[in-house]
Amino acid sequence: MIGDLLSLKSNQLTATGRSVQSILQGRETPVDTASAYSAVPDLDSDDCTMDTCCVWKHIADEMYTKFRGESGRCTKYARAAVRLGFHDAASWSKSTGTGGGADGSILLGNELIRAEHDGLQDVGIVIKKWYDKYHRDYGVGMADLIQMGSNVATVTCPLGPRVRTYVGRPDSTKPAPSGLMPDPNDSADKLIELFRNKTITPDGLIALIGAHTTSQQHFFNQNRDGAPQDSTPGVWDINFYGETKGNAPKRVLKLPSDIALSKNPATAAIWDAFASRVGQEAWNLAYAREYIRLSLLGVYNINDLTECTKVLPMPVTSFSPPDQDAVNQWL
Repeated sequence: MIGDLLSLKSNQLTATGRSVQSILQGRETPVDTASAYSAVPDLDSDDCTMDTCCVWKHIADEMYTKFRGESGRCTKYARAAVRLGFHDAASWSKSTGTGGGADGSILLGNELIRAEHDGLQDVGIVIKKWYDKYHRDYGVGMADLIQMGSNVATVTCPLGPRVRTYVGRPDSTKPAPSGLMPDPNDSADKLIELFRNKTITPDGLIALIGAHTTSQQHFFNQNRDGAPQDSTPGVWDINFYGETKGNAPKRVLKLPSDIALSKNPATAAIWDAFASRVGQEAWNLAYAREYIRLSLLGVYNINDLTECTKVLPMPVTSFSPPDQDAVNQWL
């Protein structure tokens, strides 16, 4: 267990605390495709002020417009928003104390100057503009804004899960500890240990890494700027798993760390399971569960959070990219 849920007794748990605990233990679903926010009050109305999730519906709708491309694929801002959520939250480990985690410090603490965050500067500007718009008058925090952005982006990507989403995290301007991010040249064993120290199992690590399926890289190999990590960039499918381990179009770039994890004895089986014909649903559920865990690392008021999944757009459960022929030629 993580955060304040480690020390709270069962009779001290709120509905949110019990739900998060059940999700992390695999007893409750980490996705929600049913809840919806209808008849949304005007942003400046009293009704909106009385509902914690109301302002977040307005924000999520604005994010969706930024994150959905003309072809239906998710945009570069969506893909970067997923990565930004990961980088803010993953700056925590059991061995570094209470600092870091999903606290907004990646932007509030000026962490984007670190090389490990290269490529996140543009989406950082976008998120900061939303923060400036919604923080002072509506009380929106940076930590929540970053994680909301990641989850809106994930479900905006075709086939992506609608991950259950919570708000109420405290912000921090103190920079997170350094040296806690994975490196694309790391060995599989090093990555497995790095994530174990974040309470994430090898299976959980492989689920999270699948987000590379939407990616186009810009900094790992600058001679191949814009190279995708599978043949369907901007689509939340399982092609990444199969193409990393097997054949892929020549323009697809495979990170050494991904290749290593796809073959490591501790992770190869789950990698192959996600790559299989029936892997999409299993991966979506596994990713959602692990991302909820990740997004709450370093958060010590989980019991007091509010679930606002209802503000997210509904998932796109089937998708045939109208521009795939052109993408295939480019690949």
